[in-house]
Amino acid sequence: MPHGGCQGLYPEQDVGCGGSRWKQDEVFGRADDLESDCCNAISYHLTNGLLEGNSVVEGNIDCSGTVTAPNFVGDINVQSWKGFDIKHPSKKGHRLRYVCLEGPEAGVYARGRITGTNTINLPDYWRDLVDTETISVHLTPIGTNQNLFVEEIKWGNQIKVRSENGTNIDCYYSVYGARKDGEPLIPEYEGETPADYPGNSEQFSIAGYDYGPGTQRG
Repeated sequence: MPHGGCQGLYPEQDVGCGGSRWKQDEVFGRADDLESDCCNAISYHLTNGLLEGNSVVEGNIDCSGTVTAPNFVGDINVQSWKGFDIKHPSKKGHRLRYVCLEGPEAGVYARGRITGTNTINLPDYWRDLVDTETISVHLTPIGTNQNLFVEEIKWGNQIKVRSENGTNIDCYYSVYGARKDGEPLIPEYEGETPADYPGNSEQFSIAGYDYGPGTQRG
């Protein structure tokens, strides 16, 4: 099967057509490809990022290096993790890789410590960024048990903390909330690919999935 004008996925030589390890050819438009190069019934092409083949494969996929899947039969799940990879700040010759916290909402947080005061001051922009009804506060007393509790949340960016036994407050805090500048996330929905998402897809960048021309790619 010729591959002119597209970029092919070919089986690794050491596993052959019966294996599950495939590689992406770096050469576009190989006109001399034989049908045997594609393992006949298991034939795939990448044209403008779209994976086409004879098995049940739908959606867009961004491939580089080795692509691993059980014979490319069945569903494709976008499972990329969002994160960063940087030069290690303290170990020479090492790198540091972190991934982002994930959940069913577009969450934001603030954390810190208050000593000798009962007020947690959040950034001013929390008033317009965060839904105040979603704010949760976690307090960790330092030194002694202070029986801490949240007395009130004012204006969406100021939290009043009280000590039930009247001791001076010294604690760490973590405050979480969900963004309100957009549609709420729909964690579960019916569909076969991310393109079936029932909400506003332009609001989210899904790593590893391309919604098509003119749209964001994760």
